Amino acid sequence: MAGIVGIARANEEQLTARALAKIAHRGGTGRHLQSHDHATLGQAWPRAQEPYAIGADQHPVVLDGGTYNWTDLGVVATCPLEALAIAYRSLGPGFVADLHGPFALAIAAADGVFVARDLLGRSPLYYGRHQGSLCFASELKALAGWAEEISEFPPGHYYDPTEGLVAFARLETRPTLELPPDEIAAQLRHRLVASVRKRVGNGETGAWLSGGLDSATMTALARRQVPRLDTFAAGIEDAPDLEYARAVAEFAGTQHHERICTADEMLATLPEVIYHLESFDALLVRSSVMNFLAGRLASQYVPAVLSGEGGDELFAGYAYLKSLDLADLPDELIDITRRLCNTALQRVDRCSASHGLVARTGFLDRDVVEFALQIPVEMKLGGKDEPVEKWILRQAMEGLLPDEVLTRPKSKFWEGAGVGDLLATHAEKVISDSEFRRQRALPNGSRLRTKEELFYYRIFRDEFGDAISPDLIGRTKRPPVVR
Repeated sequence: MAGIVGIARANEEQLTARALAKIAHRGGTGRHLQSHDHATLGQAWPRAQEPYAIGADQHPVVLDGGTYNWTDLGVVATCPLEALAIAYRSLGPGFVADLHGPFALAIAAADGVFVARDLLGRSPLYYGRHQGSLCFASELKALAGWAEEISEFPPGHYYDPTEGLVAFARLETRPTLELPPDEIAAQLRHRLVASVRKRVGNGETGAWLSGGLDSATMTALARRQVPRLDTFAAGIEDAPDLEYARAVAEFAGTQHHERICTADEMLATLPEVIYHLESFDALLVRSSVMNFLAGRLASQYVPAVLSGEGGDELFAGYAYLKSLDLADLPDELIDITRRLCNTALQRVDRCSASHGLVARTGFLDRDVVEFALQIPVEMKLGGKDEPVEKWILRQAMEGLLPDEVLTRPKSKFWEGAGVGDLLATHAEKVISDSEFRRQRALPNGSRLRTKEELFYYRIFRDEFGDAISPDLIGRTKRPPVVR
């Protein structure tokens, strides 16, 4: 992912450059600043995203992410950024509803700046005000200390100087398909194959491989489309995920790379993880440690990786979903999918972007998401004797994955990698019961849920002080169980 910053005011190159420097890690090959009549924009781009020049007659554009269908917008352009500028000028702000792909973008407009973010929030974006002018950035740290009224830019919205903040799309339940399971599985596989094909590009894309069904699906489908695929895993010695990842790598024929780490290394990495993650949420931090190390490893080999994020939300991969009434399941899946933007997708983004790496989420392709929302919930929690999570996805991947992976129950990333108990136990040792009672209340009135979360919050405060409000931190829906 790239890094973008900007303000709806001309001649603010110094301010924009300072903000861009805070997220320079999101780029790797260069940075660019440009001032227009009513806006100053900046961008840092990674190896996997080529910088594009725009003709002098077009308004400057910055983009984090990608638009897979920019050639279908009905405009004559030579590159994605030029297409966005022309589409905004000729079609109006609503053109963003037709874009496919993860994006956070800004276009210098005649009277300010136009800003938009994709429906699922796959590309991060925050906005605020500076001396009354709209400003924005890919990460909170770029705005902290100078911007006011900072908020997360809502997914599926655009901001136009004339119209203000407008919703252009909404994630909603859809009528279910009336097709037999084998037909739905076949159509699902077809859409996943097409999604991965778009994302492997020229073959310089690897894959994060935890050994779970979702990352294994991305790996298996990608390997069938490229002559060589590098896969990456991280974990504690003898962690279950490492064994499953090796099995998938051998089955698919990938070039597999591992990062084995100790408990001391995990603890030493936490400040860096929390700084980039911009969170103290317990589930998010503990699942990010190995993701962060896998990202660092991958950046030594490839400019981009596939990630399996989104499979659990679209296909009912969490154990607690089995206890819900089937009638309530569609709304619950919509809710947890909407929450991805500042929880799991934030993890994926920061654990890749912190190393100048691009992460591509094949499950969150527009065609895949729209199809998944139409699959009957009975096929997501299928099975003869008792509900099996992601049943229809398992059917779609039959023959492409080892049986032990196809039948493996869902394991949280931090459990399979050997992280959770180690971090929770450490927090129990260093934080007393009385300390937790005294310090768990946050300035915004919310409460920290576990000692582990307080441990992370202390590191968060060491990194950011009061510059980032707890109100801006996404919280996962269910706290971890401390044994």
